[in-house]
Amino acid sequence: MREFMHYITNAFYSATGWNDDNTYKELNATARELIDFPIPLGLRLTLSSLATPHFATSYQLGSVGVVDGSLSYLHASVPLTGVAAQSDRIPLPALLRSYRELHDLGAFLASNPAGGAKLLPLTPRRPSLLYGRLYLPQALLEGLVVKRLSPALQVQLSAVSDQSLRNGGTLLGLIQLDRGRYGVEGLASSDGGLLGVRGLYNFGGDTNTTTTTSSPSPERIYGRFSAGAELYYGTLNKSGGASLGARFATLPTHRGTPLTATLTINPLMGNINASYAVLARDYCSLATRMEFNVYSYESEWAVGVEWWSRRRPAGFLLGALPEEGDEQGGVGVVVVDDTEKAEMKKWERSFQAKMEWRLDEPEPVVESPVVEGERAVTGQERYLGVFKARLDQNLRIGLLWEGRVKSLIFSIGSGVDLQRLDEPFRNLGLEVQYSS
Repeated sequence: MREFMHYITNAFYSATGWNDDNTYKELNATARELIDFPIPLGLRLTLSSLATPHFATSYQLGSVGVVDGSLSYLHASVPLTGVAAQSDRIPLPALLRSYRELHDLGAFLASNPAGGAKLLPLTPRRPSLLYGRLYLPQALLEGLVVKRLSPALQVQLSAVSDQSLRNGGTLLGLIQLDRGRYGVEGLASSDGGLLGVRGLYNFGGDTNTTTTTSSPSPERIYGRFSAGAELYYGTLNKSGGASLGARFATLPTHRGTPLTATLTINPLMGNINASYAVLARDYCSLATRMEFNVYSYESEWAVGVEWWSRRRPAGFLLGALPEEGDEQGGVGVVVVDDTEKAEMKKWERSFQAKMEWRLDEPEPVVESPVVEGERAVTGQERYLGVFKARLDQNLRIGLLWEGRVKSLIFSIGSGVDLQRLDEPFRNLGLEVQYSS
């Protein structure tokens, strides 16, 4: 589950028109979130608020043997007026969904086919974000400053202060250039005097401005290829590293099954990492990852699944059928109306469509009226929770259920080790978030 401050930070990027996905570090984001999702440890409660359109606060209290917590504050120069900050109104997929579709670059590049897009001026000019968090009782302090210098140029400065770190803390600076077709980052860190550069170049799909105005053919996979690399060097320890990566991901306008495939290579360490993720249905995502080292011949694999449900946790586990009035707390699911049935039907594909990796031709959907004051149960809001699971080569299983009860967003999960059947449950945790 993404934290409230992470949700607000993404809202700031959206409000200022910044595409945080067009970076090399986000190349494996989809498979990483589907497989390496965090499992809460112990009991943790988070209270957050978007007090004003410019200022947000968050307080967290946890208990894992000892009581700890944190205080967080965030200020944005851009008013976040269109953000749903109340925990009973935040769309669950914005906090819980792991499969990430790429942003469409067609409109971004259409104004200048030759290279960098003709970006609109910022309003206000050079927006900024300030974030700070204090962990107690460790007295660990972290901070983040984001500043837009131009529509295509952004600077980030993050710092951590802790007595256990060398020199009492560390400082990391990033300068990011995003031109749509490509993105470049330069970084410098006080930890080891690290210097680095990484970049990502996009081609095919919506980057071809001659084809962005026409609709993609339903008989072919319509997606974007991305290739990138990173190079870094530690000036203090006199060591360096490099990696290469490539990704193919379908675009939102693709009329077939959304998928993402990535391959990364670290030539110095000999590591090869391949991952594949697919949005099999609107409510089901699957991912698999394989790692291999050409020097030691060691390999690792992991699989992950995400299953969205319209049922309460009891109904999901017992396989209950839809029941009337479940929205008030039954074990079935919320009532499925005609609009929902039509939404579900579009994911039912014929055999020919499955063989051609596309959907059947959509049928017209008649929209049903929405009663004012009631929250719609269609589209993404019709889901009450999501079940996540993963399995690796060591037979370690991660189980997680996330959802919403009234105005509380919760996450409960456990780690299971099948190689130690005498003590299979390694950890168990519950996290609850409330925001206003």
